Amino acid sequence: MLFDNPTLFNLLLVQALAAALILLLLTGWRPSPATRWAQGFAVAQALGWLLIEASASLPELARGLHSLAMLAFSASLSLLWWALRLWLTPRPGRWLMLAAPVLLSLGYVIHFHDSVPFRLAWSQGWLGLQCLMLTLSLALPRPAPELHPALARAPLEAQPASQNLRWRALLLAAVLPIGLICLGRAGLASAGLIDAGSLAGLHGASAANSLLGLTVHWSLTAALLGLVLAWRGEVEAELARLAQSDPLTGLVDARAFASRSVDLISMARRHQEPLALVLLDLDHLKSINLCHGQEAGDRALALFGSCIQSQMRLGDLAGRIGPEEFAVLMARCGAQGPEALDGRLRTALAQRAPAELGFELDYSGGWAKLRHGDRDIEDLKRRAETALYEAKRGGRARLEAEPGVAD
Repeated sequence: MLFDNPTLFNLLLVQALAAALILLLLTGWRPSPATRWAQGFAVAQALGWLLIEASASLPELARGLHSLAMLAFSASLSLLWWALRLWLTPRPGRWLMLAAPVLLSLGYVIHFHDSVPFRLAWSQGWLGLQCLMLTLSLALPRPAPELHPALARAPLEAQPASQNLRWRALLLAAVLPIGLICLGRAGLASAGLIDAGSLAGLHGASAANSLLGLTVHWSLTAALLGLVLAWRGEVEAELARLAQSDPLTGLVDARAFASRSVDLISMARRHQEPLALVLLDLDHLKSINLCHGQEAGDRALALFGSCIQSQMRLGDLAGRIGPEEFAVLMARCGAQGPEALDGRLRTALAQRAPAELGFELDYSGGWAKLRHGDRDIEDLKRRAETALYEAKRGGRARLEAEPGVAD
């Protein structure tokens, strides 16, 4: 089937609008920040092609509309980069992606460079550089997390590696060809090897324009599929996280705590590092429920969990392992670690509980140190529970260490 460039780019506009609409409908109106950036990419792409078609229909406004179209295309690539930055952890090229839409637009409004070859080379060069930066961001592996993978909190960390590679490969196949074509068009225009006017007017009878149109058709399709797969992986990762979380406090539940503790204990043994388990029990929760109501008790538990999460160190594991019992597994810490956590936690509770609950809140704690003969978390837990019992018997609102512990 043969069809001319005007038909090709009219179909491209329809495809861009359909891709933006499909992505918005699939991902919803309140997605994650990364998905919101991806939605912005699709909408900006559709806007750019809408402006291109408008510039062909309104010759008297062609330059202004074409300038806005290039701005929309450049902004769309920057938006896609920000989505990748959230999905794949920080990526290189932040300043380039921030500056590209601004600098590209300046090249169109500066009258000193009021020539078609310059404007074409300038805009295509910036778009090509942005595409190559996206290519680099997609090709670079995710940096190894400082924590064990089981404890990492990146949005797509729970996503299967094969699915992660699929959507990255699709986006890579979408942006790399466009980047190469844009840089090629910029080179041809700047070197005067081809009539810049025939390239600038996309509806003109040019094989280069036909190649661009066909490549963009492919790229929009691949980008839509890749973004949908990335969004699906993000949703699955979030569901997996919620399935292992306590809904009231947001900490991991008892089963997830036991499962993830295996990795921390293995790491401590492998690197011969100290590790401690701290058990924390909210004092007088039954009295709080009787005096202030069940809702107040739930708010107290949620506040306690929030304080634990804010005061624990990066690399520690915290969970709610019982109705009023919490646990923190502290990697690379000696006897000072639990004491320091206890001090920070009591200070945070003293500051927040009266203001947020209307009454004071306290807890009892016990901790135990990983020993050579410990088989799993249960061995640690039994000794920490003994220390916790001693804290309660000694009057509560205190932290006790297991008998015979030494740094």
